[in-house]
Amino acid sequence: MTPVDANASAHPKATTREWIGLAVIALPCLLYSMDLTVLNLAVPHLSAALRPTSAQMLWIVDIYGFMLAGSLITMGTLGDRIGRRKLLLIGAACFGVASMLAAFSTSAEMLIATRALLGVAGATLAPSTLSLIRNMFLDAHERTVAIGIWVTSFAVGGAIGPLVGGVLLEHFWWGSVFLVGVPVMALLLVIGPWLLPEYRDDKAGRLDLTSAALSIVAVLAVIHGLKRIAESGAGALPIMVMAAGVATGFAFVRRQGKLADPLIDLRLLRAPAFRAALLINTLGFFVGFAAFLLIAQYLQLVLGLSPLQAGLWSLPSSLAFIVGSNLVARMVRRIRPGFVVAAGLVLTAAGFGLLAGLERENGLRMLVAGYVLLSLGLSFVFTLAVDMLVGTAPAERAGAASSLSETSSELGGALGIAILGSVVVAVYRRALAGASLDGIPLAAAQAARSSLGAAADLAAGLAGPAGDRLREASREAFAQAFEVATLISAAVALAAALLAAIILREVGRPPAPRSSQAEPAPLAHRPPKSISSLE
Repeated sequence: MTPVDANASAHPKATTREWIGLAVIALPCLLYSMDLTVLNLAVPHLSAALRPTSAQMLWIVDIYGFMLAGSLITMGTLGDRIGRRKLLLIGAACFGVASMLAAFSTSAEMLIATRALLGVAGATLAPSTLSLIRNMFLDAHERTVAIGIWVTSFAVGGAIGPLVGGVLLEHFWWGSVFLVGVPVMALLLVIGPWLLPEYRDDKAGRLDLTSAALSIVAVLAVIHGLKRIAESGAGALPIMVMAAGVATGFAFVRRQGKLADPLIDLRLLRAPAFRAALLINTLGFFVGFAAFLLIAQYLQLVLGLSPLQAGLWSLPSSLAFIVGSNLVARMVRRIRPGFVVAAGLVLTAAGFGLLAGLERENGLRMLVAGYVLLSLGLSFVFTLAVDMLVGTAPAERAGAASSLSETSSELGGALGIAILGSVVVAVYRRALAGASLDGIPLAAAQAARSSLGAAADLAAGLAGPAGDRLREASREAFAQAFEVATLISAAVALAAALLAAIILREVGRPPAPRSSQAEPAPLAHRPPKSISSLE
């Protein structure tokens, strides 16, 4: 076991000002995730108002996430150069302005452009806030608590987004869903300069614009290709787009090795703990994003719940995630972070195991139990993976480390939806093709194989036993596909748990019993003097 220097943990405790500052920076993070979900409810309303084409509607929905993911690396590194607080405040101002422009858009083209601006502005929020936490909370345990609250803000935003959007659309026009962020960003601009510290790397060189362009193109191309594969299957065009993105990514990495002032310091990736945390974070989002999407479909299309009922039955899992992300700080006081991450992944696998064994008679109870387990497990994983990524990076590289963390989350989620979504589609189509659909028109049976949602719509239009037969066959086919996807997810979670237990076992250790001596800090949280100290 690596010895720990008892004097290395003598970091000052955070004051009330830092904790209030944490509450302030949690607000834009909440809006960051809300904007990923809130638009879905407004689609029917804005379709009637702006009359976009099908291609334009696709871009209206997707462009925010695309631009956000593509800009993360650039924005994280830019914050290290010009100042993290400055970048956060610039991003908040742009986010507020873009929100107002989006709310009052008069054409589909204008809404696409303003959503793209929202994505770029949103990309400043997560890396800036996370890297500020790295400087505001120097004590290891306090930083773990702060990151748990930071992670919770994203979960809360994703959960309340549809609820807030639903209330607004009941009383106002579709553009009102964009105006929620304006007062929050205005508050951040007013009190942020007073509460939040500034930090920049004084030795950082100029921003390499070619590297910035390469990173944006690489991430955009890969995520765009994955999203199209998830929606339409593995066609030649999305595969070519992904290949181009991967090739651009290699060009980006090679360029970083040649620059005196790279956009991403590749020495970060030499640290085994950093690489392992990055991979585990990616795998966690791989299984997590797909699970959230598939469970929502199962609740509504297999169990027949309304959207409101599905949302209410999802609340226990959201609460489990919030509890877990705030409980983990106490756990790492006694247990090494790597083992806590491994335990979280085992809990996640157990949750998927319950989901794989669902039966229609008791399906709702088992689904909620499995959803709670996997959400609790993933809360450990996400909180500690982020904590390790930020804690092991030198303070002057916290912005770059934060952006890598967020980019791995976006890529992991896109991969999960594309790969597991493709598995679900393949199994569903095969199962439905083998089902007995006597009395159902051939055209309807073929159309039903595209998705469970299409089958439900077709079944509603068929009178008598034919509609019931198609509905039951499609639900059974989706249940089989759901089982296969959850078993794959459980296997991925167990593999990631083994990886965490082996590679991260030496990262940190439980603090010694309290005595007159200073309490040693976990290695994962001690800011190293250099990158080489992590190797």
